Amino acid sequence: MQPGEQRDEVEMLSLMLLIRRFEERASQQYQAQKIGGFCHLYIGQEAVVTGAMAAVRDDDYIITAYRDHAHALARGTSADACMAELFGKETGCSRGLGGSMHFFDRKNHMYGGHAIVAAHIPLAVGMAFAIKYRGEDRVTLCFFGDGAINQGAFHEALNLAALYKLPIVFICENNLFAMGTSVKRSTSLKQIVDRAEGYDIPGEIVDGMNFREVRDKIAEVVDSIRKEPHPAFLEARTYRYRGHSMSDPASYRTKEELEKYRLDDPITRLRAQLTREGKLTNEQFDGLDKQAKETVLAAVKFAEESSQPPLEKLYDYTYADGAMEPGRPRPAESVQERREGAPSPTPN
Repeated sequence: MQPGEQRDEVEMLSLMLLIRRFEERASQQYQAQKIGGFCHLYIGQEAVVTGAMAAVRDDDYIITAYRDHAHALARGTSADACMAELFGKETGCSRGLGGSMHFFDRKNHMYGGHAIVAAHIPLAVGMAFAIKYRGEDRVTLCFFGDGAINQGAFHEALNLAALYKLPIVFICENNLFAMGTSVKRSTSLKQIVDRAEGYDIPGEIVDGMNFREVRDKIAEVVDSIRKEPHPAFLEARTYRYRGHSMSDPASYRTKEELEKYRLDDPITRLRAQLTREGKLTNEQFDGLDKQAKETVLAAVKFAEESSQPPLEKLYDYTYADGAMEPGRPRPAESVQERREGAPSPTPN
């Protein structure tokens, strides 16, 4: 999205459907043993990332944790590239080297997909620092789950973001469970958003099942940051309909709880709003859903027909300089040497 543009809500509903159908198909392919390793699905949380993407520009920076398929799709990475990455194919968005938890799309400013809980939050702060250091008109959005807020990296990152007044929005996707542990059993505060207060960072709670509320609040926060750089914190209260990962039966929650949140499905909710307002018919919705399913089926076919990464490329991208093959000496000019002479950052 470019400055001044407003993304069409029917288009965003279509994106939510694409994410939902992609994740459902990923689940099937995982069970068919076409996808290996871990696989964390985003089903139920679609309003958070689509609402966020509707509020920012194409040149803003995005970074997230391991439940990252939706963030890549919402940012503009093709379903083909995403599915191919899950299959470990060379045509994947990370060239088949990252897998489910390490999606990456530099062209669309989507900088991961990170498997270690909270480890990407300091990276997000570094990205925001780069924006301010270069004098750019951008904002960084950093997504993470409720389990990340009890990690040391989270606290260190928020402290630095506040100290340097960096242009970053910390978005906690609070789906109530860190793996199988309820947030009520792992966090001393009643509201996650209160963590931001300790670092003098403004924070708010949004209904993460409501696309419009997420979009409007993030748009408001981002507009404020563009006028005067500063960090902000949003707790998006949402819910995942599947287990933490494909191996998780989610037996730690009741059927009644799951059904309660299914009645508040973010896709159903936005569909109902658009239908009431005369912006969407049942036939149009069915067409959008059919298109999403066809796109995902085509992505599976693309992934199946794509090639595995050649074994000789196993060491590629170990260093920024290129391939690092066994026995190959490091380039004479190291990263540290290239950085010599750069001024040290100072608090604002």
